[in-house]
Amino acid sequence: MCNLYRMTQTTDEIAKLFHAIPEPGANYGEEVYPGYPGLVLAEGKARAMTWGFPLVLKGRQGQPLKPKPVTNAREDKLTTGFWLASFEARRCLIPVSAWAEAEGDRGRMTRTWYAMPGGQPFAVAGLWRPSAEWGHAYSMVMVDGSPLMADVHDRMPLILATEDWHRWTEGPPEDALALCRTWPGSLAVDRTIERWAGGGDASGQESLV
Repeated sequence: MCNLYRMTQTTDEIAKLFHAIPEPGANYGEEVYPGYPGLVLAEGKARAMTWGFPLVLKGRQGQPLKPKPVTNAREDKLTTGFWLASFEARRCLIPVSAWAEAEGDRGRMTRTWYAMPGGQPFAVAGLWRPSAEWGHAYSMVMVDGSPLMADVHDRMPLILATEDWHRWTEGPPEDALALCRTWPGSLAVDRTIERWAGGGDASGQESLV
C-alpha cells in the first residue's frame, strides 16, 4: 500500500496539464505523507486536501482517540459502506510524480520509488469527501501490483491513462469499476538508500546539509 508519494509540480503546472482551475493558495509538500495536504483534482479544480479519510477510533473506556488517516481504498471494497458514498459521487484524480514502497529488513527499510518512464506526472484514481475532522480529505484507490514490483509489494495505486480521466471522475460507478485494473505499461524503478522513516540513509548515517 502507498503511504508516501511525491508531487514536484506546482499547482498552476498541474492545473494546466489537467485542464483544471488552480485554487489560490493551495499548499502541499513535494513529499506527501498520511494526514498531510496533497494536491487533488476534483470538481474541475486543482485544490489541496488532507491525505486520508479520518477513521474515528475509541479507547478501551470508550473515549475518542485521535482519528487515523485511511490513505488507501482497495478496489474490491469500493462498494462497501466506508467508501460507497464517495465512490458513487466524489471520485477525483491525484497527480503523482512518483510513489514509494518500503523495501528491505524491518528496522532498515529503504525507499523504492516508482514513476512513469521519462518522469512525467501521472494521475492516480482517488475518492474524496468533506470531514468534520480535517476538512476535505482524499484517499487513493489500490489494485493488484505490477509484475515489475512483485518483489516489493503486491498492491499499487490505480494509474489512469489520460483517456480515462473523465471516465473515472464523471462516468457511472460501473464504468469506474471497469477501470480498476493493474497498470499494463512500464514503470521506472529507483531503489535508494533513503531510510523509509527517520531520515538519513540505510547505513545509519544521518543526512546533513
